Order: sequence, then structure tokens, then C-alpha cells
Amino acid sequence: MTIEQHIEELRAELRNACDAAERRQIEAELELAQADLAVTLAEQEGAIVAEPPF
Repeated sequence: MTIEQHIEELRAELRNACDAAERRQIEAELELAQADLAVTLAEQEGAIVAEPPF
């Protein structure tokens, strides 16, 4: 599964979530997945180097 597919699945789960606690958990997972995608895209474009400085 690609990160894009995972994000779409989380969005679908969020639309169907009824419980507030479940919504918060899905929102947190979605935020992390979107951040991961942003880092991956930035690495591919050469905008950042995600290697440790040591």
C-alpha cells in the first residue's frame, strides 16, 4: 500500500467515524501520514536531506 492510499483510507475512516475518541485517533494518524508524505516528496525533489548530521 502506498502512503497516498493509506491517506485516502484514513480520510474514508474519518468520514465514517462516530466516536469522538476514534475521530481523534484517526485524525492523528492522518496527520502523521500526511507529514510522512510531505517529507518523502521533499526528499525526492531534493529540497531536504533527511540523513542524520553525524
